[in-house]
Amino acid sequence: MTSHPSGRNGRRSRGGSRRRGDNRPRQQRAPVKKSLWQKITTLFTGGKPGSAIRPVSQTTRQNGSDSPRSSRRPESVEVTTPRLYVGNLSFDATESDLFELFNGVGAVQNAEVVTYKHNQRSKGFAFVQMLTIDEAKRAVQELHDKEFLGRKLVVSGAKSNDHHSAN
Repeated sequence: MTSHPSGRNGRRSRGGSRRRGDNRPRQQRAPVKKSLWQKITTLFTGGKPGSAIRPVSQTTRQNGSDSPRSSRRPESVEVTTPRLYVGNLSFDATESDLFELFNGVGAVQNAEVVTYKHNQRSKGFAFVQMLTIDEAKRAVQELHDKEFLGRKLVVSGAKSNDHHSAN
């Protein structure tokens, strides 16, 4: 076994090669080799100095500020057909619940909760088809902003199918 003086393993000289307080301008310093993790974070941050990957929370907006997110007001669509959009729907709401709720206002032809294909969980909105346009307008007046299963409903006219086919 080889013994090293003063407990050093011989990798560095006594003065050490690690510099502290290097006051030379950055351009004159030797480039520092980045670790794999630093290279990966550079990919996601675009190489901006001082930026770090943060976990995305519900309060983080797309512009990066951490102020609480303001609720987006849904676009109000005029009722021109008997078909209604019902938003901010509880995930526990069923088509029969909607049928009963809207039946109190007028005759309901159909109620359909929109779900994800892979797990059949509600997406949080639905479409209700009333018998007449007048009943649909009355349903919007009476049920918009009404509390239903712990959430305030957003009820408005549904956009036409022509609008969706254009997108």
